[in-house]
Amino acid sequence: MPTVSVHIVTYNSAMDIKGCIESVLSQSFVPTEIVVVDNASTDGTREKLTYYSNIRIVLNDTNNGFAGAHNQAIRMTDSDYLLVLNPDVTLHPDYLLHLIQFMQSNPMFGTATGLLLRKGLNEEVDSVGITVHKNRRVFDRGAGKHPTLYQESAEVFGVSGAAALYRRAMVKEISWNGQFFDEDFFAYKEDVDVSWRAQLLGWKAYYLSDALAFHERGWKEGTRFSRPLFVRRLSYVNRYKMILKNDSWGHLLIHLPYVLPYEIASLGYALLKDPKLLVAWGDFFKKISELLSKRMWIQQQRKVNYKDIYKFFV
Repeated sequence: MPTVSVHIVTYNSAMDIKGCIESVLSQSFVPTEIVVVDNASTDGTREKLTYYSNIRIVLNDTNNGFAGAHNQAIRMTDSDYLLVLNPDVTLHPDYLLHLIQFMQSNPMFGTATGLLLRKGLNEEVDSVGITVHKNRRVFDRGAGKHPTLYQESAEVFGVSGAAALYRRAMVKEISWNGQFFDEDFFAYKEDVDVSWRAQLLGWKAYYLSDALAFHERGWKEGTRFSRPLFVRRLSYVNRYKMILKNDSWGHLLIHLPYVLPYEIASLGYALLKDPKLLVAWGDFFKKISELLSKRMWIQQQRKVNYKDIYKFFV
């Protein structure tokens, strides 16, 4: 039997963590271990974690972000597969079973996810994979639509990090200097970056409709300005880090009629409505040398034709 570790990163997740852990403990395919890395929560999350003696708990003194904390968990385990799970996700009891059965039978796939519904809105999709548009905007595939539209399982560009099963062999192969999730991203779009890198190195992703989970979105359902400024900055600048690392200059030029109008609109919006976003460019240029080194490594490792990747861009 393959081994599976479940990795959960918490940050002020007291409202959700109990339901998440209980759903993992109720899986019909029993995980080998559960690792929770807490990023310096102050809302009682840590007290709730003490109720569980059968999970490994890491208490960080500072917030290491989604990327850094998940990399900690990855280094702590050596299972055949690892399930990266948001603390606001609850799983159907057969979620892991369906994904493991698929992955065991399809070794060319490095990652898989199931049908994520919005918690409390069971007739509304949260995510069934990741979709990238030709203007390089990224969306959760199927978000807001009715789940009956996604009854058919399918190969996808990538998967959301909210409830993603990754094959350890892929994790090892596509990690750069021991980092699976790029810690320069801290949080936001790091799952898209991983998906793109995996595609370049020849690993496929799959959406399996039989696997069911529920995701509580929280503040993401509000207006843009309901998000903290540091979150808006990360989401804004990580788009460009992702493009610089993974994109093909040739295809970027081909898609310029889609990219340029969006970039003009995005810059105009930032200048007029949210000028504090532009401070994030300082971090981009500070790290550009390392980003270019990562790009060189990724492109040297590339195993597929670009056409096999850009067929997913809509």
